[in-house]
Amino acid sequence: MKTIFYVIALGLLTSACGDQPEPDLNENSSGNPATAPVDYLGAVNKGRNRAIINAGLMQVNSALNQYKATSSKPADSLQQLITEGLLAELPAVPNGMKWNYNSETGVASVVPAQ
Repeated sequence: MKTIFYVIALGLLTSACGDQPEPDLNENSSGNPATAPVDYLGAVNKGRNRAIINAGLMQVNSALNQYKATSSKPADSLQQLITEGLLAELPAVPNGMKWNYNSETGVASVVPAQ
């Protein structure tokens, strides 16, 4: 009976101590429990900024598509969308970012401000 117990215990220990993959730490985490609150707030802020950018891009791209559908050509600038009444103003982007527009392709994007 003791032999069976030792075999089972040894089997559990060897399986528990086997090569385990490292936890997947994302780029926002230092892995240090002491900095976990700061890591969390950084991740929340990054997600918030991504959501603001995506919402703004949806608005601007919708207005660009409306303009192109009625004019049969891309807008000359993002300001033209405001002039035509398709947007009241350009949506705000996070600090350190700015709107970029390619009038040849009619594609708007948000890029880091330089």
